[in-house]
Amino acid sequence: MHSPITGTAAGVPFTALPPVGEGSAQLIVTWHMLDAPRSDAAFAAAVPMNDLPAWRVHLGMPMCGARMVDGRMDAGLELMRKDVLMSFLHPFVDQATEEFPAALASIRAQLPVDDGPIGVLGGSLGGAVALRVLADTEIPVFAGAVVNGAIRMRSVVDLFPGEYPYDAESGKAADSLNFLAKTDAIAGRAPLLVVSGELDHPGLRADALQLVDALGDRAELLSIPGLAHPLADEPGIEPAPQLPLAREVDAGLTTWFRRHLAEAD
Repeated sequence: MHSPITGTAAGVPFTALPPVGEGSAQLIVTWHMLDAPRSDAAFAAAVPMNDLPAWRVHLGMPMCGARMVDGRMDAGLELMRKDVLMSFLHPFVDQATEEFPAALASIRAQLPVDDGPIGVLGGSLGGAVALRVLADTEIPVFAGAVVNGAIRMRSVVDLFPGEYPYDAESGKAADSLNFLAKTDAIAGRAPLLVVSGELDHPGLRADALQLVDALGDRAELLSIPGLAHPLADEPGIEPAPQLPLAREVDAGLTTWFRRHLAEAD
C-alpha cells in the first residue's frame, strides 16, 4: 500500500492516497467533517477507500487541520460563538466551494490524475460542499456521496443551543444551502450515495431519508446501524486507527465508487 502524499493545492492542504495500480487514474475528492474526523489526514484514515483504482484526494476545510490558527481550534470556535451560521457554517462552505476549481487544477498539475469527471464525497459539513459542487457548479462529476451530510443547513443550525435569530440575510444564506430544494439539479448531474447513521442527529437523519426519496433512482441509501454522527474518536485531528463502524462506511463507499468508476471508463 502506498503512503499518503501531503501538500497544498492553490493554498488548500490535502492528503492524497494513490490508487491501486500504476499510471494515470481517475480522481475522487473529499471534504471532511467538522466533527471527528475533522482534518483531511484524519478523514483519509477513517475512510481511505484503499481498494479503489483511483486517486483519493482529501481536502482540508477552512480553519481545520493544517489551517488551524496557532495549531488550535480556538479561532474557529470563536467564530461559532459569534454567529454559528453567518460567521461559521455558511462562510466555511462558501470558501471551500469557491476555492475548489483552483485546487482541482493544482491537483491535476501535481498528480497523475486524468482530466475526466471526478467523484465527490463529503462528511457532515463537508457534505454541503460536495452537494454544492453537484448543484451549483458545472465541474463534471461521475458520482457523489455524502456521509451524515449537512443536507439542509437549518437542520444543522438547530443542533446548536438556543433559537437562532434568523433575519432576511441569514434566512437567505441558510436556504442557499438547502439541498432538498435542489434535487432536480443534483439528479441531473450524477448518481448520489447517501450514507446515514441510524443514530445520527434526528434532523440530519430525516433530511437524508427525504433526499434519497426525492432523488428516486438517482440515489441510494446506505443506512448504518449503530452509527452516530462522528466517524472517529476525539480529538479527530490526527490520523487514527479505523473504527469498526467507519470500516462499514468505507466498504460501502468503496463499492459505490468502484461501480461508477467502471461506468465512467
